Amino acid sequence: MTGVGDRPQAWRIGLAQIAPALGDVDRNVALHLRFVEQARSAGVDLLIFPELSLTGYNLQDLTAEVAMPASAPLLRKLSQAAGPMDVVVGFVEEDRDFRFYNSAAYLSGGSVVYCHRKAYLPTYGMFDEARYFAAGQRVAAFETRLGPMGLMICEDAWHASVPWLLAQDGAQTLIILSSGPGRGVLGPSLGSAETWYLLNRAYAHLFGVYVAYCNRYGFEDGVNFWGGSEVVDPFAAVVAQADQFSEDLVVAEVDPQVVRRSRTITPLHRDERLEIAWNELMRIRRRVWGEQA
Repeated sequence: MTGVGDRPQAWRIGLAQIAPALGDVDRNVALHLRFVEQARSAGVDLLIFPELSLTGYNLQDLTAEVAMPASAPLLRKLSQAAGPMDVVVGFVEEDRDFRFYNSAAYLSGGSVVYCHRKAYLPTYGMFDEARYFAAGQRVAAFETRLGPMGLMICEDAWHASVPWLLAQDGAQTLIILSSGPGRGVLGPSLGSAETWYLLNRAYAHLFGVYVAYCNRYGFEDGVNFWGGSEVVDPFAAVVAQADQFSEDLVVAEVDPQVVRRSRTITPLHRDERLEIAWNELMRIRRRVWGEQA
């Protein structure tokens, strides 16, 4: 989208805060299609669903049963149903060597534009993802009709190197798909919610980007998912935020000129010293892995 002087225009982003049914892909597809219709009626340009939105989260031995390749007709069907609207969905991706990935697909124009495989698989506390999933090996920004973007899946965003790399690679909107459980109580709020909100604002402000965080809600095997999805602008202002503990569709405006203004006022992105990062990473690599690394 372009405006005066070919500067990009503002566009509308939607966060579909849903409660997927564990292992029931058909039911979840129907839920996706309902939100796609609502979002189209609201004039949304890009609709984001949570982590593993097509399958539910705690799959364990169901993982292989619900897996599909990134070329699956089901993903094309969802993209076609969205019409001119782009969609991001979470699913279990199966590669040709029968490895399974916790993946997010960016759909546009009836096809898969980009697919991100979750790079960081948590294996602490209640989490045991590495037992069932292979880890992704790539973190990269990608171009869309709405501008350059980067995808993260939940734990990816708890490693600051991932959003930093995506921003350095050109992303101006960071999309985070999450199945974040509710943990801890801080006064009237959840500790996990407050931590996510802190991360979203810090990344948005430090990297001069929009952060779109879409978290699921509901209960699954006794675990509570709290929702609270939000869009944060490059000045760390919350543009829109969903209710906690309920189904919701949140719509917000994303304005590339706000990114421009943020990076002009505080040119952290311009002044990043990539050569320093590279040299120090090589030094740390030698220290950790030995001189021959």
